[in-house]
Amino acid sequence: MITNPSSSALNLINSAQHKAADAAHTIATLPVAKDEVGSTSFNSIDILNPVLSLKEAEIETSAAVKILQTEKENIGSLFDAMS
Repeated sequence: MITNPSSSALNLINSAQHKAADAAHTIATLPVAKDEVGSTSFNSIDILNPVLSLKEAEIETSAAVKILQTEKENIGSLFDAMS
């Protein structure tokens, strides 16, 4: 199956957006540290996975943008070659 680079990039952006939203929700619902107002059941390890997910989403979005830029350059090159 042949896929369009634009649709692949948009799917990657969509996936990254959902990953970032899930990670942000997880971070927002974590209990706060003992020295702050809130729960004493805070574990700093609990925040590691959502933060890593946010970084993954950032990298995926960056990759998708590079895919779109490359496709734009390739289309421009094709138009230049045709003229």
